[in-house]
Amino acid sequence: MKLDVNALGTFYRMAREGAGLAAGRLTHMLGVETQVGVTKLNFMRGQEIRRDFEDSTEKVGVRVKLTGGIEGYSVVVFERENAIRIVETLLAEAGPDADVDADVGDVDGFDEMTESAATEVGHIMNSGFIDGWADVLETVIDVSTPEFVEGKSSEPFFGDIDEAPADDDLALLFQSQIETVGTEVGFSHYLFPKRESMSKLLERLRTSDGIEYDKLDGFDRMAERGAEEVAKTATTLTGIDTSVEIRRLNFVSLEAIPEQVAEEKLVGVAFEFDGMPSGYLLFLFDEESAHEIVDAMVPMEVDEDGFGEMGTSAIKELGNIMASGFLDGWANVLDTTIDHSTPEFIHDIGAAAVDPVIIQLGENQDFAFVFDTVVMADGREFDCEVYAIPDESDLERALNSLDVDRIEDAKTTAEFQEVDNT
Repeated sequence: MKLDVNALGTFYRMAREGAGLAAGRLTHMLGVETQVGVTKLNFMRGQEIRRDFEDSTEKVGVRVKLTGGIEGYSVVVFERENAIRIVETLLAEAGPDADVDADVGDVDGFDEMTESAATEVGHIMNSGFIDGWADVLETVIDVSTPEFVEGKSSEPFFGDIDEAPADDDLALLFQSQIETVGTEVGFSHYLFPKRESMSKLLERLRTSDGIEYDKLDGFDRMAERGAEEVAKTATTLTGIDTSVEIRRLNFVSLEAIPEQVAEEKLVGVAFEFDGMPSGYLLFLFDEESAHEIVDAMVPMEVDEDGFGEMGTSAIKELGNIMASGFLDGWANVLDTTIDHSTPEFIHDIGAAAVDPVIIQLGENQDFAFVFDTVVMADGREFDCEVYAIPDESDLERALNSLDVDRIEDAKTTAEFQEVDNT
C-alpha cells in the first residue's frame, strides 16, 4: 500500500468537508451555533488509540459500518456528560408536547428515550462526515443502522472491529472535533477503514510513485529513537529525570498548525535543518515549564523574568541538544547528513510563536507531517510541544530510500554544536 501527499491531502479535505456538514446539521438539529475544531489525519499505534479512551472518563458513542466507496467503521464518541448536554438540548427543543423529562443529568444510565436521542445525534453526525467524504470522492458510501455504545475503555467501541489496529500497528486515523459555541459540548470522530479499501483509494488518488506504508511506519519508529536520545541528553544537562514520548504522527494543513497552539505566552527555540530531509523544528514550552528548566540549568540567580541573557542561553542550549537528538538519529538511520542552524529563541503569545515558520513553509507546500510529542520531567508533564516539520518532497525521497531494518541498529547518539549565546 502506497500513499503520497496528494492522496493524504484529499483525505484531509474529506475530513474537513465532512466536519463542516456535520457541524451544520448539529446546528440545525439543536438550534445552537457550532464550529469545526481541529481536523487531523493521525498515524497512531493501536495502544495510543486505546489509551485515549482509558482515562476513567465515561464515554458514549454511535458507530456505523460503511460499504461502497469506503469500507470500514465510522464512530462518533462523546464524553458522557457532553452527550447528556446534547440530549437535554434536543429534548428541550422538542417542547412540552414531547412528554419527556429533559433533565437527564442525574440519570445513572441512558433510558430508551435518551439513548434514542443520543443515537439520533450520533447518526446525523456520522452521516454528515460520510456525505462529505462521498462528495469529495464523487462516489457512493452506504451506511448501516447506527449502534449505540458506552463504556470507560476502548473495548465497547472498537474491541470487536477487525479494522482497529493492534497495539504495535500504525493506523491511518481520521479525527475531527466539533464544538458548540459558548458551551463545552464537543466530540471526536474516528474512521477505521479496511486496509484493502484504503489501498484502492490511495492507488486512485496518488499523483506520484508514493511512499510504501511500511516506510512511514519506519519514519515513526525512527522519530521514537530520536526521542529516546533527547530524553537522555536532557536528563544529563538539566539533572531532571526526563522522558520524551511521541504519541502520534499527524498530517495537517499548515494553516491549521497555529490553531492548535495554546493562546498563552510561550517560550522556545526554532531551527531550520538542511539535508535529506530539510525542514523546520520547533520546541515550545509554557512559561512555567521554561522557568523550571532555567532554574535547573543555571546554578545562580537570574533576571527576574528568568529569560535574560542567561535564561535565554539555557533554553537555547536545551533546545540545541533536543534538536540534535532528533536530527542525528534521523541522519544515522537514513545514512545521510542533516545539519541544523543555531537556535532562534522564541518568547511570544500563541500562534505568533509559529507563524514565521508557517509562512516560510507555505511558500512551497500546503500540508505538513507534525509529531505530537510530550515531554515528561520528574513524573509530570511539561507543556512542551515539538513541531518537526520536514519538507514534503524531501521527506518522500528520504523515506523511499529508508532501510527499515536499520532503524533498531543505527546509533542515535547526538553530536551537537556549541550554542552561540550572542
